[in-house]
Amino acid sequence: MSARAEAITALQHSLDYAFQDAALLEEALSHASLGQGARKTVHNERLEFLGDRVLNLLVAETLMRRYPEAREGDLSKRLHVLVNRESCARIAREIGVGPALRLPGGETKRGARDQETILADAMEALLAAIFVEAGLEGARQVFDRLWATSFADIDRLGFANPKSELQEWAAQEKIAPPKYTVAARTGPDHAPVFTVRLEVEGRDPLEATGRSRQDAEKAAARLMLAREGSV
Repeated sequence: MSARAEAITALQHSLDYAFQDAALLEEALSHASLGQGARKTVHNERLEFLGDRVLNLLVAETLMRRYPEAREGDLSKRLHVLVNRESCARIAREIGVGPALRLPGGETKRGARDQETILADAMEALLAAIFVEAGLEGARQVFDRLWATSFADIDRLGFANPKSELQEWAAQEKIAPPKYTVAARTGPDHAPVFTVRLEVEGRDPLEATGRSRQDAEKAAARLMLAREGSV
């Protein structure tokens, strides 16, 4: 069995869902760049389109049930955190989507299997594929397992975006907007670690790390807010 075939088996185990239609699973795992050559290949772009809608519906439905007293604005903020690219990519990493992806030659060497956008799109495509094969209830069962930690984090940590909070705080303080720069990128291409330097006018700069630039920037913003007593 090839390494990718083993990865696909492990992925289905992580999903706790076995696809009956192997071609549908292959479509969900095939990156859109495969369809750009002379030989056209079915890829996951259409499934990603559907999966985005399925995910939004399942998150909205769960939020309505979990927070019966919440206002529309608060529900919308929570929804954004739960369906954004970073959330989807994190879950994709946890269940092993990267090694199971079908990518053009050379993409693996440049780290595409751990690229946030590619992972997030594939995660949505997988959810859509389950919806196509098993209906909304089948997709809901997988979703409930995979997003359980994300909902727990929102309950525990709140739903605000620390970068937005820091931006608002800087405006209230009448100082320049925060400035983020990548100070270092270490680790292999398939598992990079970003170090971001955050500078805020009149304050000592600080650094934070993350699996992506966005994660590192959020971590830095959170540290700055904590240091300034704003959270």
